[in-house]
Amino acid sequence: MLQMRPGCECCDKDLPPESTEARICSFECTFCVSCAEGVLGGVCPNCGGSFAPRPTRAKAKLDKYPASTERIYKPAGCAKAA
Repeated sequence: MLQMRPGCECCDKDLPPESTEARICSFECTFCVSCAEGVLGGVCPNCGGSFAPRPTRAKAKLDKYPASTERIYKPAGCAKAA
């Protein structure tokens, strides 16, 4: 089950569970669409992987399996992967 982290690691923008602007890599690193596609050029700075839109979770399942509240914010690492 996805953690569904609450914010962009790059700019700290809020990304609630229902957001269609969230992008994740295969390690669930989470970024907003602007940072993922613009600043990072579609490459995760943490693992070098690509991004995909984060799926949303149905309300009933979200109540039972809530999204993560752990914020990961690493502005210093917000640069295109080499």
